[in-house]
Amino acid sequence: MVRSPAVGLTGKEAVHGTPAGGLCSEKMNPYIGHESQCARIEEHRLVGGKGDGMRLFEMMNGRGLELTVSADRNADIARLTCRGINMSYFSPCGYVAPAYYREQGNGFLASFTAGFLTTCGLSAVGTPCSDAGEELPLHGTIANQPAEHICCTEEKDALIFSSRTSDEAIFGRKLVLHRTIRVSKEENSFTLTDVIENTGDRTEPLELLYHMNMGYPLLDEDSIVKIASTGVKPRNAHAAEQMQEWNRMEQPQAGYEERCYYHTMGTCGYASIFQPKLSSGLAISYDPAVLDCFVEWKMMGVRDYVLGLECGNCYPDGRDVMRAQGLLKMIAPGEKKTYSVTVRMMDRQEL
Repeated sequence: MVRSPAVGLTGKEAVHGTPAGGLCSEKMNPYIGHESQCARIEEHRLVGGKGDGMRLFEMMNGRGLELTVSADRNADIARLTCRGINMSYFSPCGYVAPAYYREQGNGFLASFTAGFLTTCGLSAVGTPCSDAGEELPLHGTIANQPAEHICCTEEKDALIFSSRTSDEAIFGRKLVLHRTIRVSKEENSFTLTDVIENTGDRTEPLELLYHMNMGYPLLDEDSIVKIASTGVKPRNAHAAEQMQEWNRMEQPQAGYEERCYYHTMGTCGYASIFQPKLSSGLAISYDPAVLDCFVEWKMMGVRDYVLGLECGNCYPDGRDVMRAQGLLKMIAPGEKKTYSVTVRMMDRQEL
């Protein structure tokens, strides 16, 4: 990995009780040398393999929260750690540059890094299908589009990454995703906000799923999973076989077939996972009035060992199914839609 100089950023609070003061204050903190010593955003480039040349932005808040933003993959979050503990799943694919992406059918799986966050959409989510005369691949294409117009800034209480990803074509769909990731310097949390704009002249389908992926050691058979749902239903008959076990994690099993459960939220969108052996976990919160679908993806396979806690505006059954069920969302020309998810680290189990 090739490193470039830090583009930020300094903590405004002193470390270990030293006086406050930093980049955002008029007077530089006398206890630090370089402004990146306490909190920072650094840009790196990968060298070698299928990830060669990919731009990665490492965001570190000075309190133990570190996340890697993959700029060449829609500014999705490739890695998430807190105080040295890995929170996310990193698939056997590893880092895969967009040039290797194959759009047809299930080609998405060959470049599915997963990471903490893969954004699914914007044209389609879930099962490949044909809808309104358009052939749609697994989970759409936005996660394999490079972001542009990247800007990294700092405020007194936060590090901020912003970007723009285009999903536009001549004679076709014209959608733009404006993303902001705001990492707190006061607590171990961050908020991701997307503004999706229809820059074309026709109304378009809009499907979006935040495919957030929990991994070992946060995830194992002792993990405690809580989802504040008012109702749960299995995706298929296979999932229904273990309906009462939807929140119980298992050891890795050879030949495991994924199980998905669809959760209905009340007025509060909330899901959490806690690892008692590590006294660590995370909680996801969002507005279920905006992101009105929640998917639990339980995949307890060997090396394919991951729990997806995924909020979105659709279910992953294919756009044709969403249309037939009257659940397909649309975005009009010139319209903007805003979506937001907050992720907060936990050092104790929440009730």
